[in-house]
Amino acid sequence: MFELIEIKPTVEKVVLIGLITQKQGEKKINEFLDELDFLVDTAGGEVQYRFVQRLDRPNPRTFVGSGKLEEIAAYIHAEGIDTAVFDDELNGSQIRNIQEVFQCKVLDRNNLILDIFARRAHTAHARTQVELAQYQYLLPRLTRMWTHLSKQRGGIGMRGPGEKEIETDRRIIRDKIALLKGQLVQIDKQKTTQRSNRGNMVRVALIGYTNVGKSTLMNVLSKSDVFAENKLFATLDTTVRKVVIGNLPFLLSDTVGFIRKLPHSLVEAFKSTLDEVRESDILVHVVDISHRGFEEQIDIVNQTLAEIQANDKPILMIFNKIDALPPHVASQEAIDDMTFRDMETLKRHWVARNNEPAVFISATQKENLEELRDVLYYNIMAIHSKRYPNEKYLF
Repeated sequence: MFELIEIKPTVEKVVLIGLITQKQGEKKINEFLDELDFLVDTAGGEVQYRFVQRLDRPNPRTFVGSGKLEEIAAYIHAEGIDTAVFDDELNGSQIRNIQEVFQCKVLDRNNLILDIFARRAHTAHARTQVELAQYQYLLPRLTRMWTHLSKQRGGIGMRGPGEKEIETDRRIIRDKIALLKGQLVQIDKQKTTQRSNRGNMVRVALIGYTNVGKSTLMNVLSKSDVFAENKLFATLDTTVRKVVIGNLPFLLSDTVGFIRKLPHSLVEAFKSTLDEVRESDILVHVVDISHRGFEEQIDIVNQTLAEIQANDKPILMIFNKIDALPPHVASQEAIDDMTFRDMETLKRHWVARNNEPAVFISATQKENLEELRDVLYYNIMAIHSKRYPNEKYLF
């Protein structure tokens, strides 16, 4: 008799590295590293330690100072670390110099996000967008930095654009970028045709920072089974469902989540996917109110909307995960001045700030969903009645 032995996949051991600078203090870098830790977990790694150094600006050769570099290298060699992840963008020269000292994989935040996107992309559209972003990331980093990668196989950051060996010739990379852009143009035409075939129903798009519960809310409102997971970027491919509230039909779309320091190449590559946002009539901005930095996340989403020229849409603020709040919660402003606000104070604050209702819900516990449906119905009806003035029976 043979005994079956379960072989568990090896989890990569990772260290995180960040800087305290004039632009980001100790509190801020800790928040950034918390998020970077979550990104590593999403990619399948396990963070063993965090290294932080205070510098006016990153070292142009090695990002951190020489003493800190040797300290990190000693830890990496002693603990058998597989991967070092830096919170900020590294250029090709910095990656090469650091890798020579560390003798392990060296990634930056952008590379890590691209790897997660590659793992999450399922449709041809999403895969093409991610592949384009990867090649755009690779192009300025080609010089001599890929020799160590040819010896690596698999793992975090190694989900390449589809070839076993990264071709280091710039002309070939540029040709590949041009080809992918051409493919996206054709896919975009198909997507535009699909959107035009949906008729003239009111379109509502769920937007927000990554992992705030958009897909869970999509499932509750549309009674569908959109993939939802407590991971960053669980949803990458845009999903559209027809939803009816009362007797009022509309289209609801779930879009890719935003994140701070989102690689510009990804924003560019995913602009076609974000057409769902630009072409929507109403944006439902979902916020994780249990996150201590939720106000900054709101600002990041608003900045991204401005970047894709979609900040002129009507926006409904939906504060999710109220079930995760303690009895007394603090906004970011309250944390800064050490005063605390309860739920009613938060409601008054956001209603006054936006001069319109802000709905507080729990999508997982289905709390206050009727209030959300009422607010959605009112706003959708306002647009629907203008579009179909003769359908008086809907009131």
